[in-house]
Amino acid sequence: MSSPAPPSPVTVVGLGADGWAGLTAAARSALSSAEVLIGGPRQLDLLPADACPGLRVAWPSPLRPAVPKLTAEHAGRRIAVLASGDPMFYGIGRALSEELGPERLLVHPHPSSVSYACARLGWPVEDTEVVTVVGRPVARLTAALFEGRRVLVLSAGAASPGEIAALLRERGFGPSRMRVLEQLGSEREDLREGTAEQWEHPPGDALNVVAVDCRRDPAHPAPRLGATPGLPDAAYEHDGQLTKRHVRAATLCALAPAPGELLWDIGGGSGSIGIEWMRTHPSCRAVAVERVPERAARITRNANALGVPGLRVVTGAAPGALDRLPAPDAVFIGGGLTAPGLLDAAWDALAPGGRLVVNTVTLESEAVLTDRYRRHGGDLVKLAVAHAVPVGGFTGWRQAMAVTQWSVTKPATKAADPADPANDAPHAPHAIRTNEAEVDRT
Repeated sequence: MSSPAPPSPVTVVGLGADGWAGLTAAARSALSSAEVLIGGPRQLDLLPADACPGLRVAWPSPLRPAVPKLTAEHAGRRIAVLASGDPMFYGIGRALSEELGPERLLVHPHPSSVSYACARLGWPVEDTEVVTVVGRPVARLTAALFEGRRVLVLSAGAASPGEIAALLRERGFGPSRMRVLEQLGSEREDLREGTAEQWEHPPGDALNVVAVDCRRDPAHPAPRLGATPGLPDAAYEHDGQLTKRHVRAATLCALAPAPGELLWDIGGGSGSIGIEWMRTHPSCRAVAVERVPERAARITRNANALGVPGLRVVTGAAPGALDRLPAPDAVFIGGGLTAPGLLDAAWDALAPGGRLVVNTVTLESEAVLTDRYRRHGGDLVKLAVAHAVPVGGFTGWRQAMAVTQWSVTKPATKAADPADPANDAPHAPHAIRTNEAEVDRT
């Protein structure tokens, strides 16, 4: 019995604002021979009817669920999908590859709007930060704002430049130079410029990219934010439930975030651990679990203010609130350690190689961590921080509550039974560290 024929390939063609005129001969040939042309209305309108006689199908909304449906509906026919610029750069190419498989795609890329913009500005592409706000909150731009950096923002429409200018002013980057490049590559290409603090241009063309030369106003009250964990405590809105910056930096070091990984931040407080986990790389993800609704809302506000609006906040008490969450690569427990079953649920959720970091300031919780340290090894440390304060006409040290931190990597093999007398010797520490807190937030 012969095996079924493999599915027909899907051709993906990138289009610029110059439309048909800017396509290569191979791309034109693919579109001319296509029996079905799928794209957005604007993209379909760029194709001449006489050269591209195929059936034209506009993407419905939402788009992603329609990918397998439309390709199945037109199976056996030559399908060409239209994309803006480079289909594999924040384009439809990703959805097609994930839904259909990369082996079914034949991609004809076009220069992206980023390539065009950098060519016009004289910016090296490799040194330019790119942030998209297409279908995403403008707040994502905050995480890319550093003095002297060059950022290209892929706009969601005509209103985006004004929204970007407002965010820059709010975050203390009002002096930044802004240039809006419209209809790049077409005969209607245009440029508008100014500073964020004096941006008064009305909305222009919807097809635009915003270039930002970041300049920070040193007089702005917003604290300066660095690129490493341990942001100033003043960067957070909080009610005292905040892992303080020195302990926070040590905690993120122990958690060791890597691109694409997911963190559970249990007992989120103000969200600082999850927020700074996500700031280490754009692909890092985090879920903050917080039982107090007011604090959960505060976590969301802090995430927006610090440039990671994608932080997921779950309102509820652990361990019950952990049900049906995606499996984590690392877990941080900063509160509620004595809740029945919490530590076991966090440990069980981790795959081998996953990291667990727990901070506490109470003797009762410390006893729990000591027991787990004997059973699983890892690092058990005490973090103590003191700050210089006035003492009359002199200066002295004020000691914050010491934080006990246990950090451990889940082994690939089952841990030894602590009841076995052969295991009375201390365990060798695993590679992990510790965090800090205050009485109310560890």
